[in-house]
Amino acid sequence: MMSDSLNDPRLGFRGWLLTDTPTSRFHARCVAFYSGWLKFRSNTMAMVGLMILILLVLIAAFAPWIAPHDPLAQDLAGRLKPPLSEGHLLGTDSLGRDILSRLIYGSRITLYIVTLVALIAPIVGLLVGTVAGYAGGIVDAVLMRLTDIFLAFPRLVLALAFVAALGAGIENAVLAISITAWPPYARLARAETLTIRNSDYIAAIRLQGAGPMRIITKHIWPLCISSLIVRVTLDMAGVILTAAGLGFLGLGAQPPSPEWGAMVAEGRRFILDHWWVATMPGLAIFIVSLAFNLLGDGLRDVLDPKDAG
Repeated sequence: MMSDSLNDPRLGFRGWLLTDTPTSRFHARCVAFYSGWLKFRSNTMAMVGLMILILLVLIAAFAPWIAPHDPLAQDLAGRLKPPLSEGHLLGTDSLGRDILSRLIYGSRITLYIVTLVALIAPIVGLLVGTVAGYAGGIVDAVLMRLTDIFLAFPRLVLALAFVAALGAGIENAVLAISITAWPPYARLARAETLTIRNSDYIAAIRLQGAGPMRIITKHIWPLCISSLIVRVTLDMAGVILTAAGLGFLGLGAQPPSPEWGAMVAEGRRFILDHWWVATMPGLAIFIVSLAFNLLGDGLRDVLDPKDAG
């Protein structure tokens, strides 16, 4: 029946995606995805954020071919050249390194940090939150008090403490940011689980003999995913700023890595006379953080059932 609807010239593929009567589970998912995409596409600012992030991914992927210079190559004779200088579109830093090339390669470090944190923190938070919400009792009390302890400290301060204990470096910075980023996801997942666990849907599954872990992983997790996706996207700006803050303090990616926060720190000595050294990586951090916020707002409009209608 699905193939018949696809081949029907009166309906067409777009009509198949817009139908009110899907013919299969796959068809229903396609219809839901396409309707969500149409709603997301109507949000101009969300599309701007998506385009910026797609551009960032492409720049990171093709950095060796895009960068005009070696990001680590020093040229002391050409140090602190202003923007639009010959061969240096955004100028050079105190060691004569091309700022544009360093920004391009620095996008790889930013995406590396964002990707790892987005994979670690939400999964830990989802596991802790759903187990606490479904189990209740002493398990819920212990896990939530542990979560409250982490939430009691500012994220950057706690990340600084972990990095100081683990040692400087990009991997330790990612681990520290992930350790400090999971509590909000745990609280969100617990709230979602508390509203789901006593529903008739879960009671029916429990009567069929499903165990707690199967109920949590197969039936509660999928219902929490949409809220977590929105929260992850909105939190990525904070992750970028925390990573930049660690780099600024010399606890993140180590020199001569072209990490944006470290570039800002290196340029702060010349901020009055040679403003571009710190301003260019600062603008990169601002633009990418803004793009994640715009994307998160658009995804919230699409995925949050409270905003539907």
